[in-house]
Amino acid sequence: LFCPCLVYGAYVFLPFDAPLLPTIGARLVYTLRCAAFATVPIVLGMIVSGISRLCSSALEPFGELQQEVELHRTYVSQSIHLFILYFFNMAVLATYLPQEVLKLIPLLTGLFAISRLIYWLSYAVGRSFRAFGFSMTFVPLLAMLLWNLYSMFILEPENLLA
Repeated sequence: LFCPCLVYGAYVFLPFDAPLLPTIGARLVYTLRCAAFATVPIVLGMIVSGISRLCSSALEPFGELQQEVELHRTYVSQSIHLFILYFFNMAVLATYLPQEVLKLIPLLTGLFAISRLIYWLSYAVGRSFRAFGFSMTFVPLLAMLLWNLYSMFILEPENLLA
């Protein structure tokens, strides 16, 4: 329930609009540029993972990892997988959205970045707290996937592969 309220509040109250993007190519470039900002939490996770591996007391660099090193490595791995799914769904979504609703692309990108940071912090606190951060990432991803499938198969089935 928190994600739709957050996205709607940002959509209504943040004072920016998407630029005029008449072609599908321009929309995909816009999505690609927005998606670059979604990689910030992943790069931060890689940096922290590298620093924690460097500072760990493990004698074997490829041996058994300590819990704090494993935590950051797992976060980066899961974030990369979710980013790939998120990016492809955002790219498809950008091709189906009308011009006046394209403001959702940077908002969904920001939601992804913030939710991955919340997940990382809650994962570090304890495993029982990470469901909130994961759901903030997964629920918008699921909503985008369902909208994309609905748009492809129900709204425009004749243009499915065009």
